[in-house]
Amino acid sequence: MADITARYHLPGLFEFFGFYSAFLPLYGSHREYFYDWCEIGSVYGAPADCLWGGGRVGFGNDDPARVLSLMNEYGISARLTFSNSLIEEKHLSDGKCNALCEMCEKTAVQSGVVIHSDLLLDYLKARYPGLYFVSSTTKVLTDFDDFKAETDRDDFRFVVPDFRLNKSFDKLKTLTAAQKKKVEFLCNECCDFACTERKACYENVSRKNLGEPCPDHVCASPDASRGYRFSSAMKNAGFIGTDDILNVYLPMGFREFKLEGRSLGSAVLLEFLLYYMTRPEYRLNVREELYLDSSLDLF
Repeated sequence: MADITARYHLPGLFEFFGFYSAFLPLYGSHREYFYDWCEIGSVYGAPADCLWGGGRVGFGNDDPARVLSLMNEYGISARLTFSNSLIEEKHLSDGKCNALCEMCEKTAVQSGVVIHSDLLLDYLKARYPGLYFVSSTTKVLTDFDDFKAETDRDDFRFVVPDFRLNKSFDKLKTLTAAQKKKVEFLCNECCDFACTERKACYENVSRKNLGEPCPDHVCASPDASRGYRFSSAMKNAGFIGTDDILNVYLPMGFREFKLEGRSLGSAVLLEFLLYYMTRPEYRLNVREELYLDSSLDLF
């Protein structure tokens, strides 16, 4: 391993359990296929029908015990994405979400929770002190001073700023070493850099997870109808590529990088892992191993 290592936080803990069941054994047995300067820090997500879910509407019905066992086998932290921004007192007693937290608190590799609501944060801190917490990008922290203040909160091990702060290098370099250690950049966002509706979009997802009747949020971006395209994300002003990570962010003291994609297909997830983690000369090997796995439906 390189002296300075980037840690990726990957999407789809429950949503892509089948994919990771095939990918992680390959990653473990053929580490030479992958860059030595990076590793997997966590996989995040939420199963279907989680009141506390946010960011995206979760899906996936695999047995949580199997999911957590797989993460522990490969020394990877599991993160529950409980970033619903509209949590009320009445939601805190939800049986499914509490049961998941109880299971995660018992894992050999410490599990975490990606969180938005301070009400939920206080509840989880008191009830499940063995978990760690990540301040969610759904807070849309676009003001640098607000983001900096978030990194000073002892509640959070990591803070994910809005992707539009990714290239604010003049300000980022003023952070202390302790603050930099907590920053987790969202690398591959495709959302319009000038979008003003991001918080409203996340609130719409929160309402859906709470089971509240509401119309779908209609994105005003001119390219919204095309859906997510990695090729478009690469042109985004906030995009962080592998060269940026190696030559800019790691030397500056940042090492945590989050990839979005919970609502995308596993074929797109594979493209992320090929680009961000796989040595170019081995990308075909990785593709072949996964394409030929009869248990996977990559599309």
